[in-house]
Amino acid sequence: MTALPGTRRLLATWATLMALTLLSMISARLAPDDAQALPLWSAGLVIVATGFKAQRLLMVYLNLRAATPAWKGTFVGLVLLTLTLISGGYLAARLTG
Repeated sequence: MTALPGTRRLLATWATLMALTLLSMISARLAPDDAQALPLWSAGLVIVATGFKAQRLLMVYLNLRAATPAWKGTFVGLVLLTLTLISGGYLAARLTG
């Protein structure tokens, strides 16, 4: 039987996720006030923070750290694919608009 994450790990992960959410929100607020897209650095920061948050959710809350490498690879691959598609869409919009 696999061990479930302890209370300390869950609370530390929750605090990290909240800090990254605040970082993403502050990053978005630092953008110019007009209705333009986020600056590239700000969008990159949001994507990186989102990727790290998704990884922590998978490994701690879904307890994928105790899963087989195939399950870990599948879920991490899907997260990376999603983030790549979002980044590509953002960059395509920036280049064409």
